[in-house]
Amino acid sequence: MLSKDLIELIQQIQKNGSEDNRIEIKKAAGGCPKIYDTLSSFSNQSGGGVIIFGIDQDNDFDLCGVYDADDLQKNIVSMCKQMTPVVRPVCTVATIDEKVFVSAEIQEIDLFEKPCFYTGAGRLKGSYIRVGDSDEHMTEYEIYSYEAFRKKIQDEIRVESRAEIEDIDTDSFALYLYNLRRTKPQQGNLATEKVMKLQGFSDGQKPTLAGVMMFAEYPQAFYPQLCITAVSVQGYEIGDLGDLSQRFDDNERIEGTIPQMLEEALSFIRRNIKVRTIIDPTTGKREDKPEYPIVALREVILNALIHRDYSIHTDLSPITIRIFKNRIEVENPGGLYGRMTIDELGKTIADTRNPFIAKAMEVIGKTENRFSGIPIIRRLMKEYHLPEPLFESRRGVFKVTLFNHQESTEKTDGNPLTNQILEYCSVWRTRAELRERFSHLTSSYLMSYFVNPLVAQGRIELRYPEKPRSSKQEYKTV
Repeated sequence: MLSKDLIELIQQIQKNGSEDNRIEIKKAAGGCPKIYDTLSSFSNQSGGGVIIFGIDQDNDFDLCGVYDADDLQKNIVSMCKQMTPVVRPVCTVATIDEKVFVSAEIQEIDLFEKPCFYTGAGRLKGSYIRVGDSDEHMTEYEIYSYEAFRKKIQDEIRVESRAEIEDIDTDSFALYLYNLRRTKPQQGNLATEKVMKLQGFSDGQKPTLAGVMMFAEYPQAFYPQLCITAVSVQGYEIGDLGDLSQRFDDNERIEGTIPQMLEEALSFIRRNIKVRTIIDPTTGKREDKPEYPIVALREVILNALIHRDYSIHTDLSPITIRIFKNRIEVENPGGLYGRMTIDELGKTIADTRNPFIAKAMEVIGKTENRFSGIPIIRRLMKEYHLPEPLFESRRGVFKVTLFNHQESTEKTDGNPLTNQILEYCSVWRTRAELRERFSHLTSSYLMSYFVNPLVAQGRIELRYPEKPRSSKQEYKTV
């Protein structure tokens, strides 16, 4: 950045009195502070971040300046060289009221080099991730996720030593074999044992996880938590009680093979969502229309089952389905895999975490395996005149939220949360301030389904309307 940009950023930080996920403040009045944690977290974070030296956060963000700009930059570069891989900072120097300030821009490193860590502490203890305005240790699972992609580790074909080949040589496998021989005769006409091995269902001696989860009579005998837990709540959050003080309207643990869990999950949803009866005025025919498009829900659950993480780190984590008054949430272990980002979701071909399971589901006719699921979900929600689906990937979890008509209505009909946002924005507020005030909501949910719609309705104005996505953007109630 240029010196004038740094000055503007410093003034904005002092005015707001806060850091955020892309800005770290350091005092540096008496020497160079240790920044290994932040170098790691910014290097691992999408888009990187900026470290600004010369602001005393503990003294009401006082502009104290740095002790010596030249020496400080040398120390910054020295610490960057102690990272694996080496970090290449871009430093800027600026002066305000004869006080000198320094910034270090840290770029995100390539996915195949992640995680970036402090060499002196080692990969496990020296890897960090940015959460809000703090640097937190990466979990062992988060570090493993990067290595699994880089080394092409396929957890779906890890062998289950307690199972036998007979455990997966079931009617379900016979149906799979029939479909394989019908659609791909060159593969299907091989010996059964060879088909199992080539398709990733066994290693020739023992079944794999993919084989067990696709064809075993009861997969949860081997993997008790590789299931779906589903609840229906009458209110808006877990803990809200119904008219009879019930915690749940419905609560089920869904088990079985992956195809069986798909169908059982859809049955659970069908019996817990509203259905409208519509009479065609021209033909007089009756049509039952559910409040959510069932095909879209099927794609959401299918994606969760096929693309969840099946590593040993998530063996104890089921997929969850939560039905609330205004939305349905489906959450699975394992964030976005490989190079895919939320912005690219459904627009580009994704890396596949579990190709053998995906192919098996294609063979038995449960999916097309053409990366069309996300576009289908978006299209059907639009056809139902419902809000855009919300996709979130954070700290090893992927979550999809579908909203119903009530969610749209609430935003203009006195939703308490809407009123709280409007009241809070009676003075100019930054995104960071909004996130902190409404920390019980995810940032993307807050902005996408509350703040941005209020802006579109003209109830909240932008300080910089010509740059609506600016990192310096502020919001105020009209």
